[in-house]
Amino acid sequence: MAHFPQHPGFTSVLRLVRLEGDIRDLEIEGEVPADLDGAFYRVHPDPQFPPRFADDQFFNGDGMVSMFRFKDGKVDFRQRYAQTDKWKVERAAGKALFGAYRNPLTDDDSVKGMARGTANTNVLVHAGKLFAMKEDSPCLIMDANTLETEGYTDFDGELPISAFTAHPKIDPGTGNFCGFGYSLAGPLTRECCYFEIDPTGKVVRKAEFLAPYYTMLHDFCIAGDYAVFNVSPWSSDMSVLEQNRPHFYYDRELPFYLGVMRRDGDGSDMRWFRQDPSICGCHVMNAFQDGTKILFDVPVSQTGSLPFFPEKDGRPFDPVAATTYLSRITVDLAANTDTIQSIERIGQAPGEFPRIDDRQCGQPYRHGWTITYDFDKPYSGPAGPFVGVINSLTHYDHQTGKEQSWWCGPDSAMQEPAFVPRGKGSAEGDGWLLALVDNHLTNYSDLCLFDALNVASGPVARIKLPVRLRQGLHGNWVSAAKLAA
Repeated sequence: MAHFPQHPGFTSVLRLVRLEGDIRDLEIEGEVPADLDGAFYRVHPDPQFPPRFADDQFFNGDGMVSMFRFKDGKVDFRQRYAQTDKWKVERAAGKALFGAYRNPLTDDDSVKGMARGTANTNVLVHAGKLFAMKEDSPCLIMDANTLETEGYTDFDGELPISAFTAHPKIDPGTGNFCGFGYSLAGPLTRECCYFEIDPTGKVVRKAEFLAPYYTMLHDFCIAGDYAVFNVSPWSSDMSVLEQNRPHFYYDRELPFYLGVMRRDGDGSDMRWFRQDPSICGCHVMNAFQDGTKILFDVPVSQTGSLPFFPEKDGRPFDPVAATTYLSRITVDLAANTDTIQSIERIGQAPGEFPRIDDRQCGQPYRHGWTITYDFDKPYSGPAGPFVGVINSLTHYDHQTGKEQSWWCGPDSAMQEPAFVPRGKGSAEGDGWLLALVDNHLTNYSDLCLFDALNVASGPVARIKLPVRLRQGLHGNWVSAAKLAA
C-alpha cells in the first residue's frame, strides 16, 4: 500500500495524479476553431511510488506526459508516463529505488550507476519524434502520436552525452534543434557541450566549453549567429550531497554571467560577460543581435527566486528580492570590457515562464507572454506551493510598451502558456495562446484557449478535464503537418 509523505510537496494543491489514459472528445465551453489542427504537449512530475525521502523535491517525480490533440473543433486527451530506465526498474521492483533529487549517493545499491533521469521537464516534437527531456539525463524518445516510450538515444552515437537540455530552441531559419548539456564530466563539474540537431535527426554541430562555476545551467537562447547562456549563482559542493541537503544553494558571492559564443564554432571563442553584484535569471523569453550587441530578455530577481533551494549563508528566503521582472540584458561584443553593459527592466508585471511566437526565436521580436503575479488579487483556495500569486496571464508588446493581463480568479492558478500560430504565414503574434488553469476548489483543470493579442478579454474556449492535472513545467505545440511528417 502506497503511503506518500504528508507535506506540501505531495498534498493539497500538489497532490499526485498518477493517471494514464485517454479521453475522446473533451467537453468544450465556447468554441475551438475548426481549422486548429495539431497537438499541445506538456509534462509534469508525478512519482509512481512514494519517494525514499519524505522531503523529496516536487520536481524529482516521474515525467507524466499529456497530449491534447486538436482537430475539426474537437480535442482528444491522452496521458502516459515517460518510461525512463528509472521508471522501468522501479516499476519492476514495486517501489522507489532512486533517492533524492540529483544525489546519486542516496540511491539503492541495486541501481548505482544507472541513468537517474525522470523526463519530467519539457516535451517537444522534432525529427518526427517526441523528445521528453530533463537536463540531468539523456534525451528520451517517445512516439508523438501514441506516447509509447522508445527509450534513451545518443543520436546514432553522435551525441553520447550524459545530460541533455530541457530548454531547446528551434532555429526558425534552419529548423535545427539547438540545445546543450552541462555537468558532463560527472556531478558538480563545469564541462558543457552546445549542439544542433537538424530536422532529420542528424547532429550537425557540436562545441565544448566550460561554465564559470558549477551551476544550474537551466536555460539559454540563440541570438542570430550566437548561442547565449545565462549563469545565475546557483551552485553546490560535495558536502551538500554527502549530507543530503537540497542539491543547489544560492551563493550571493558568485557573479552572474552571460556567455556568448558563435554557433558555428568549436566553443573556443566563448566570452563571459560579468555582473556584480549578482542577479538571478532563470527562464529566457528571447534574445537577438543588434549589430555588435546581444540583447537577452529574461525575468530577473535580485536574489534566488526558488525558495526550495536555500541561500548558502543560511539567511531566510526574501520574497520581495526574489520577485522576477522581465528585463533586457545587453552586452557588446565590440567592447574591450567583459562587464555586462546594461540591465533594464522592460516589464512592469512581475512574472515567470516567458513565451514568444517561436517563429521569432533568436530574432528581433515584438510580442511575449508570461504567467504573472498580481499580489492585489484575492486567493480563496488551499495553501501550497505555486498558488496564490501565479494568477494572471500577461501579454507584453515590446514595440508600444503596453501590457494587458487576464486574472484567472480567486480559486485558481495558471500553468505555462504556449503560442499557436493562426496559420503558416500569419504575422508575429497572430494566433492563439494555450494555458492550463487549475481550479483548486473544484479540483478540475481547464485548458484555456486565448486570442494571443487580446488575452485581457479572457478565454475564447475552455477545454474541460474531469480531473485536475498536477502543476506542470513546460510544453509545446506542434502542427498536424509536422506531426504527420
